[in-house]
Amino acid sequence: MAEIVIKNVRKEFGDFVAVRESSFTIEDGEFFMLLGPSGCGKTTTLRMIAGLELPTSGEIYLDGEEIGQRPPSERDIAFVFQMFALYPHLNVYKNLSYPLVSQGMPRAQVRAKVDEVAGILGIRDILKKPVGGLSGGDRQRVALGRAIVREPKAFMMDEPLGALDAEFREHMAEELRALHDRMGATTVYVTHDQLEAMQMGDKIVVMNNAVVEQFGTPQEIYDKPATMFVADFIGSPSMNFLDFSGKVAAGANSVDLNGVTLGVPALRDGASGDLVFGVRPEHIALNDGGAYRGKILATEYLGTTQILTVDTANGEIKARIASDQVAKVGETVGLDFNADTVTLFDRASGQALPSALNEGVLAHG
Repeated sequence: MAEIVIKNVRKEFGDFVAVRESSFTIEDGEFFMLLGPSGCGKTTTLRMIAGLELPTSGEIYLDGEEIGQRPPSERDIAFVFQMFALYPHLNVYKNLSYPLVSQGMPRAQVRAKVDEVAGILGIRDILKKPVGGLSGGDRQRVALGRAIVREPKAFMMDEPLGALDAEFREHMAEELRALHDRMGATTVYVTHDQLEAMQMGDKIVVMNNAVVEQFGTPQEIYDKPATMFVADFIGSPSMNFLDFSGKVAAGANSVDLNGVTLGVPALRDGASGDLVFGVRPEHIALNDGGAYRGKILATEYLGTTQILTVDTANGEIKARIASDQVAKVGETVGLDFNADTVTLFDRASGQALPSALNEGVLAHG
């Protein structure tokens, strides 16, 4: 078992707060993503789990034991860095065997273990080569192998694919996820790439400005954003935001945007003031008879789909429609919104208004 529990963890560097009272649970065997922009606190959180940083307050549990103030050597956690952190003067075999040799493992066991891991990663043919002359992909495999060979309770990975080119990065992401599935080990992975997080993760924590904005599965994060930040950060193009002011009663299933009534999921509580109507591009359809209208400013052809930029009374929005659907720049079109996929937000707080759509969403304000 390698369940990791984070309870009200906070990290300060002098007057700067890097992580504010974060709480979430990483289940045994999960591929867990820490996602967010640069400087949001995700790497600091990872380093606190690994023991490379100690929390200012709060608790970290591994297998039910509190480890927050223990040194890394007492946590049985392996760390994989973006820049590989290999020993350049040693060949591949010696890099892989180093953790085992330093633990005093018998030579025959070391050879067997290195051979097993090299087979898993497909690097048996380069065991005698110096790491300095290897490609980025092979060096990443060696770095992973050196972590795997120890059989730790959990793996911490800090943007391990960040130094690879885009095409090979996607290939290595698939390999890394497949490797995780074969081993079943708990993996915590830091990334700023939302596509990588959605592709690889079982669960995602989205962080911003030292705060956990939302915690859930990729589908929950995408379909039920807890905040405007999450809705904007996840998705390409991101969610559309249409500003409006008014009062919405508890249980209401529609709102008024510039005199046009648009359907929304039934609200649990009432709200008033400056509000935001949020809808993803793929949940907008063109309808000649639609009451909500806008002017097409641009079209972007993407093969099977096209992205329209439409100017409306409440601001510009993007709609993803089929590529064979006729849409001309300059024409005025009617728009239909899928009410079940709409999210309403409070503009001041950025929080999603509770509704039938996002009931049970895990968020941290």
